[in-house]
Order: sequence, then structure tokens, then C-alpha cells
Amino acid sequence: MTAPLVLRPPEGAPFILASASPRRSDLLAQIGLVPDRVDPAEADETPHPAEKPRPYAARMARAKAEAVAPRHKGCFVLAADTVVACGRRILPKAENAAEARRCLSLLSGRRHRVLGGICVIDPAGRPHERVVETRVGFKRLSDAEMAAYLASGDWSGKAGGYAVQGLAAAYVDFLNGSYSNVVGLALAETYTLLSGLGFAHVPAVDEAPA
Repeated sequence: MTAPLVLRPPEGAPFILASASPRRSDLLAQIGLVPDRVDPAEADETPHPAEKPRPYAARMARAKAEAVAPRHKGCFVLAADTVVACGRRILPKAENAAEARRCLSLLSGRRHRVLGGICVIDPAGRPHERVVETRVGFKRLSDAEMAAYLASGDWSGKAGGYAVQGLAAAYVDFLNGSYSNVVGLALAETYTLLSGLGFAHVPAVDEAPA
């Protein structure tokens, strides 16, 4: 029987995930990476005046990593940020139904971008960064569909007022790029970044007593 593979940091350095998002933890588990510790970052997520979506995604990912890294010297710290943008407009994380409705009205019947900022700070304190872009299209939502989605509550706290892995999947009729980026973390790009820092897949060791 073959052993499952896990993704290990080089030289046994601890790996810290600077995010409380269960979606990001689940995505990392898909590629065999389980954090030694989850330490959510606190950062002011207010965009700067006239700030464009791509620089904003990069800035937020780095700010979150830099907020957590000082608490974990000698560790790898991964932070990420997901930004939904219509043109140059950065959509908020919907905190109420009115905000979700405004987001969905903008997304309905058109294409938009999802920008995923990724930042890894290595044990020496050096940042390593990527920004991944996925293009997503929504069908035109009817009044009934809009009302049903708002009533579901699936929009709560989600960038752009939707989660592609939830009910909103019924409305997505176009997706070009990384699907996992839209969920919360672009896995291929994250793996490439980590493997360049020495992370490698190895057989899982069964530590249970014989």
C-alpha cells in the first residue's frame, strides 16, 4: 500500500498560515500541506485612494504576512488575499445583504477579475510574492435568483459577495485561469512558490504506535 504524500518545509522549519479562512486550510490540505500553526493576521484592508486591484491584492497579502512573521522567527509564514474587481473597482467583502446585492448587481451578466495575492516570508525574513489573476463570468441573474441567493446567506463575508464553491457556482458561466484562486488560494502558483523555497513532497510518516 502506498503512503500518502505530504508537503514538508526544508530542514523541518515550522510552517505558519496567517489566515483563519477554512477554505485556505482545506486547499493547502489538498496538496499535502498542513500548517504547524494557524495565526490569523489583523490588517487594515481599506484600499488606498485610487489604488488599483492588482497592487492592492499584493499589498494586502504582504501586510498580513508581515504582521504575523515577527511572532514566528525562523518559520515560513504564508498569507494571502482575494480581491474581486470590476474594471478598476475593488468590490468589498459583503457584510450585509444590501452590500451583497450591490456586488451581485455589478457582477450579473458580465465578466470580472479575481486577483489572489500570495506572500511567503522565509525564515530569514525575506518576502516572496505572487499575484494570480482569474477571469470569471456570471450569467445574468433574474430577480428571483438574486433574491434566492441573498436569502441563502452564502454571500456573508465573501469578497465580491459570492463564493464560487457554494451556491454561486450555478451562476458562473465562464472561468479562465485558476479555480482555486477564486476559492481563496491559487494552488499551482502557491506550490511553485513553496517548492522554489525548498518545500518537497515526501511520504507521510505514520507516527502511531505499533
